Amino acid sequence: MQPATYTRFIRFLHEELALPQDAIAIAQRYFERDSGSFPMILWQYGLISLEQLERIFDWLEESPLIVDS
Repeated sequence: MQPATYTRFIRFLHEELALPQDAIAIAQRYFERDSGSFPMILWQYGLISLEQLERIFDWLEESPLIVDS
């Protein structure tokens, strides 16, 4: 995921799904160590519901990719 897209994704998690910064930070730590799927990490650790996971995948599918120059 490009840096600009990643920033928008984190904003989406915080603003649209109302995930606390602490939950996002936990997932980021696991993501950095394991490099799995960020949405799946959120779900596996009980930080989001299955409905929220589906919303995330919808957002990722609809989100335009931003290519850094």
